Amino acid sequence: MYAIISDGGRQHRVEEGQEVLVAYRDVPAGEKFNFESVLAVGGSGDAKLGSPHVKGATVAAEVIGPEKGEKLVIQKMRRRKNFRKKTGERHIFTRVKIGKISV
Repeated sequence: MYAIISDGGRQHRVEEGQEVLVAYRDVPAGEKFNFESVLAVGGSGDAKLGSPHVKGATVAAEVIGPEKGEKLVIQKMRRRKNFRKKTGERHIFTRVKIGKISV
């Protein structure tokens, strides 16, 4: 069984037992929480699509911990002005393990 959830402006296709990087939450490791915004649920047979959310569907997850993403490089340049600037950043995500998908 799989579900499509919306979190932090992104959509994730998740299955039970899968580890996913989601938007950062200040939650200690080992704590459990639910994703309420489930857009679709599918599996063996028919799929349930929400408009925009599937009513009564939740995805349980357990927090593994915070994690940094890969480095994003930002470059700025103005031609003929002898101006070049290079910086970078790494976003912080929260790694969660997907538990039960309930409809």
